[in-house]
This record gives sequence, structure tokens and C-alpha cells, in this order.
Amino acid sequence: MLLQSILLMAPQPGQNPIISFLPILLIIVVFYFFMIRPQMKKQKQQNTFRQELKKGDKIITIAGIHGKIADVQDKTFIMEIEGGVRMKIEKSAVSMENSMALNKAE
Repeated sequence: MLLQSILLMAPQPGQNPIISFLPILLIIVVFYFFMIRPQMKKQKQQNTFRQELKKGDKIITIAGIHGKIADVQDKTFIMEIEGGVRMKIEKSAVSMENSMALNKAE
């Protein structure tokens, strides 16, 4: 099926070869603007959010653990949860959406 599609898209005699590849180029452009670019933008926002977190900020992890940042390190946080218990978590484990919603609610 795929081979037939590729063979059918081969340029016909007298036809401009660019026109025959136009549908493939259009699919790539649409895929980029509707899937890849928004995901890259969201990833950049998450990285910026995690880098701007500081001591005392309230956060929620992707596992749903609520706590407050007690110490900031290069790639990790020391998070204090209920009862004074401290946990070491990766910065990538912080949920941007949930943490922002938590801080807006207060």
C-alpha cells in the first residue's frame, strides 16, 4: 500500500517534480505546527517554571504529593511535607499546572 502510494506520487513526464512532493511537504508542515512546536513551547515553559522555583514555594509533584520547598539544589529540591518530613525530589517531578493552580487558589 505504501509502495503504491510512493510510486503514484512519482513525477509524471512533463509534470513539475516539486508539485508531486507538495502533499508530503504539506503534511510535514502541518505536523510541525500542530504537534511539534506546541510541545516544544510547553517544555520550555515547564523548564523555566522549574528553574524559577525558590525556597518557600508550595509545589505539587506529578505523583500528587503536596509540599513546600525547603532547599534548592542543582537538579533536585528538598521538599518538606506534613509533619516536618523532608523528601529529596527531582526538579522534573514538579507538576507545573498543579503547582500554579495551588498557588493561585491561595
